[in-house]
Amino acid sequence: MLWINFLHLYQPANSDPYRIKEANDLSYERIFDALKKNKKIKFTLNISACLVSRMLELGYVDLIKKINLLIERGQIELVGSAAYHPLLPLIKKKEVVRQIKENEIIIKKNFPKAKLKGFFFPEMAYSPEVASIVKKMGYSWIILDEISFNSSGKVDYSQVYKDKKSDLKVVFRSREFSNCYVPDKITNHLSGEDNSKDIIVSATDGELYGLRHNDPRGKFENILKNKKIETVLISDYIKNKKTISISVRKSNWESSLKDLAKKEPYHLWYSQKNKIHLKLWELADLAYNTIERHKRDKNSYWARWHFVRGLASCTFWWASDNDFKHNFGPRAWNPDEIERGVDEFIRSIRSLENSTTKEEKIKAESLLAKTKRMIWTKHWSKR
Repeated sequence: MLWINFLHLYQPANSDPYRIKEANDLSYERIFDALKKNKKIKFTLNISACLVSRMLELGYVDLIKKINLLIERGQIELVGSAAYHPLLPLIKKKEVVRQIKENEIIIKKNFPKAKLKGFFFPEMAYSPEVASIVKKMGYSWIILDEISFNSSGKVDYSQVYKDKKSDLKVVFRSREFSNCYVPDKITNHLSGEDNSKDIIVSATDGELYGLRHNDPRGKFENILKNKKIETVLISDYIKNKKTISISVRKSNWESSLKDLAKKEPYHLWYSQKNKIHLKLWELADLAYNTIERHKRDKNSYWARWHFVRGLASCTFWWASDNDFKHNFGPRAWNPDEIERGVDEFIRSIRSLENSTTKEEKIKAESLLAKTKRMIWTKHWSKR
């Protein structure tokens, strides 16, 4: 059986240190230690640049060394992404390019032997416009959820496709083998009938392995030792395979057919029915436009520093109020996490004290107050 496994490692740039330590101790160290011990195992990874920066800031130098060792061994490959994990289809194209470039700079600086051939859309949120930007920036393939497949027939996970709009090669993940604890699913699959020719494509958050799912019996480590399993890097798998040209639809890795029928491919981050979402994006746009108008301000660096942290997908995801118990997750409602992003937006505007007018400041503060009132009114009304 061939197992193609993609892992996404991410913590928001403004996360509390204890959260990064928890993810590192329970998941990251476990994953990379297991790979070190099993030299034939190969995984493809996205490690968000903002997480790499926090690792260095908090002194996780040994983890960076482990990752570099595994890259040198050819056991892992890294892919490109956006540095601060924004929902790319919902932000300005100029910002998309900035974040992809910044991600490249940070990843290449810390992992000099990494070759970024593939690309990961945060939340696997695909749009043809962003895909075209990704292609122009030199990437050759993307990984998407099976629901993004918009052509006749079913997804063939052994097949490499090509996006008609962007000309990017596409590999699709299986939801059956991704919206679960993957080692459990693979263990059960191996106990069935002849599966030697099966090809399984899974893609999950790296934090699934330990932080989100307790695995006291070490099923993860056990399947890595299983001689029936072969693994391969995505870039190697697709290298010489013929492609089939297909249409890809706007979607994300949590999209449902119902969402897409309603033409709401990103409703967890932007929904016309979610009044808090609308206020959050109004504040985000105000911050972005204010920063762009005052690029020469001596504090413009810090204004942007705050802005990109607020723009992370988490700010909007926690306002969706969606239930993720099906995928080892919580209900996506947390006023403190929403407020964390909101505060970054207002700090970005406050940082520009030498160029913004009093009227601009008051407008921003007024919008902040309205947004926070809506957040906490909803929260206490739910109790």
